[in-house]
Amino acid sequence: MFLLTTTYALIGLACASHEPAAAPQEQDAVQRTLITNVQVWDGAADSRRAADVLIEGNLIKAVGTGLASEGATVIDGQGKTLMPGLIDMHSHFAIQEGMLTGRFDYDQMAMGARAGKDMRGYLDQGFTTARDAGGNILGLAKAERNGLIEAPRLFPAGGFLSQTGGHADTGGFNDGIHSVDSLEEHGFGYICDSPAEVRKAARMNLRAGATQIKIMAGGGVASEFDPLHMVQFTEEEMRTAVEVANDYGTYVMAHAYHDLSVNRCIDAGVKVIEHNFLVSEETIIRMKENEVALSIQAVMSLVAFGDPESITFFNTDQKQKAARVNSGARQMLGWAKKHDLIMVTGGDMFGPAYTGIQANNITALVDLMEWPNLLVLKTATSNAGRVLAWSGDMNPYKDGPIGMVKEGYYADVILVDGNPLEDIHMIDREHVRWVMKDGTVYKDTLE
Repeated sequence: MFLLTTTYALIGLACASHEPAAAPQEQDAVQRTLITNVQVWDGAADSRRAADVLIEGNLIKAVGTGLASEGATVIDGQGKTLMPGLIDMHSHFAIQEGMLTGRFDYDQMAMGARAGKDMRGYLDQGFTTARDAGGNILGLAKAERNGLIEAPRLFPAGGFLSQTGGHADTGGFNDGIHSVDSLEEHGFGYICDSPAEVRKAARMNLRAGATQIKIMAGGGVASEFDPLHMVQFTEEEMRTAVEVANDYGTYVMAHAYHDLSVNRCIDAGVKVIEHNFLVSEETIIRMKENEVALSIQAVMSLVAFGDPESITFFNTDQKQKAARVNSGARQMLGWAKKHDLIMVTGGDMFGPAYTGIQANNITALVDLMEWPNLLVLKTATSNAGRVLAWSGDMNPYKDGPIGMVKEGYYADVILVDGNPLEDIHMIDREHVRWVMKDGTVYKDTLE
């Protein structure tokens, strides 16, 4: 044993007496990509400008003309528009045909596989970031951050926080008081009927990597037990969720439709209202005064809920609720634009019927509400990046900001045909020609 140890020691000394071998240059060099011959829309400006974009590693190094290309892979943008990758601010990767699919029809392995397929589809459509608005995808988000799956950047809320009989109560009619639904066991959502239960569920989500908290603050359309008119969670329970979020340096987003729910949310300190389609103008003004953001689901409210009979997995009551939401959506959106709310867009679209058309949630605001292209595009780029930053240090992507084409921002960019500031449908899937997320190319259909 002594001889063997001595031999190893001598070998080590002999090796140490030589100059250490230089690391291969290709291992140390930062990958550089120079995109030329493009019209750049930065995510906020009212026009494009001719420029080149230099990317080093996963960040945008420079935007300008005459940029050095030494050692860089050069991409000819063919005169197309280079813009920020799109951001969906209300995804539900844990849901397929309906909230109960993962309980009745498929196990969680199958639901995860289906979510993975959808996430890859988001990238193909030019969506490089998605804020998931509730469900058990915290493990998938961790896998994305560790480079194990191909997916958009994920800002997950984790399991929904809901009261008994609330919008995320996925139990059965014959459940008892102490019953725990199988979906709740898997972290799809948590039934919370006191401030203490809200606190524990919120902390559990943040413990596992949630970037913000999602509460169900009122009735919904796609669920069985909650009438649309009801208010969910007491103000104390809402404040508890906000306190936990504040302790972690992040915020609370809330599912809510009408004045009573939304105003209780504002009183409690909630920062983002999802849906909001049945509120009054007075509530819109309060949102503006308190810098509360609005998350819009245009396809569901203006299109799908305009024809609720076409939603085959809705029962009669759910179809009636959908029709009521559709009736209030246009008025609310008009007030939101009038008072210049902070607005973002998120599809709330899931299942095979909506696979591949996430951009419709953005373009519908031009087609059906006749909003300016610039205003609508900002909801899925710079505005979305602003709201995502409210996650503070719970944001796992700390190398740079998201949502614009500017120096120091993440290299999440897409090339699209034409000029989306003039034709909003240039962000439709077939016109998204090239997609880069985090400095890696995920789609290239350039000729």
